[in-house]
Amino acid sequence: MQVNWKGVFPAVTTKLKDDGSLDPAAIASGLNRLIDNGVGGVVMMGMVGENAQLTPEEKRTVLKIAVETVAGRVPVLSGCAETNTASAERFAHDAETLGVQGLMVFPGLTYRSDDRETVAFYRAVARATSLGLMLYNNPRGYGIDLRPELLEQLRDEANIVAIKEETYDTTRVTDLYARFGERFLVFCGVDDLVLESAALGVTGWVSGMANALPKESVQLLELAVNGEFGKARALYRALIDLYHLDTHVKLVQYIKLAEHMTAGYAENVKAPRLKLAGEERQRTIAIVEKTLAALQALQR
Repeated sequence: MQVNWKGVFPAVTTKLKDDGSLDPAAIASGLNRLIDNGVGGVVMMGMVGENAQLTPEEKRTVLKIAVETVAGRVPVLSGCAETNTASAERFAHDAETLGVQGLMVFPGLTYRSDDRETVAFYRAVARATSLGLMLYNNPRGYGIDLRPELLEQLRDEANIVAIKEETYDTTRVTDLYARFGERFLVFCGVDDLVLESAALGVTGWVSGMANALPKESVQLLELAVNGEFGKARALYRALIDLYHLDTHVKLVQYIKLAEHMTAGYAENVKAPRLKLAGEERQRTIAIVEKTLAALQALQR
């Protein structure tokens, strides 16, 4: 199965009204802004985001809005994050019916599966849909490492097409390419390792802070993929403090505050998350302001 997934794929924030309900107009506006700034695709409802806080109806509403708004301009992927295999299979079927082009699949939540169970889970989801699948490898977050020897067992599932690599170990990128060649697309999955990952060959990046600074994030990856590492390093150094916030447990709050400052969208989050307050909020604002100033200085 061939897919044309490359470039920056923001893990799109779910825009909410003050009462916590979905804000369809803001969701659509945010997607148009990202596309206008050159992103290669969008991932709706990433798991480290607010996927788990949305009801099944809300999840499907978000996907309807995304498919209608994007209208084929870039690929639309959806996070697939469920607690059991049957629910994941059902969600995959529903997402395909709604018209998305792919799924970013998390391991089964709330249970730490062993190797055999992990492979069986991903195989079952792959066989429940014809959509392209990006497997999300985040052992820090979910306690399961989709190591190359496990991925080898899934090589024959044609619609498993990509890996979002978030082990925080860049040697894994080289290990994957050395073992599988071009069989799988390898996406960087963490903002503050993107330049390192691009130097090792990735051409795709699922990014959190690209919601706040899509144009600059697209430029960074393009510079790196084109081998312009001098310019890329300068831009990366301007962005790095902001990108570090993508690795924190409160990344949703940090990203939404940054997006509020750069694009005006509401910071509203789904409980039990709360908007940032006090010193933590001021520290985050200072990082965003410092980043914007550094970007301005680069343009002089």
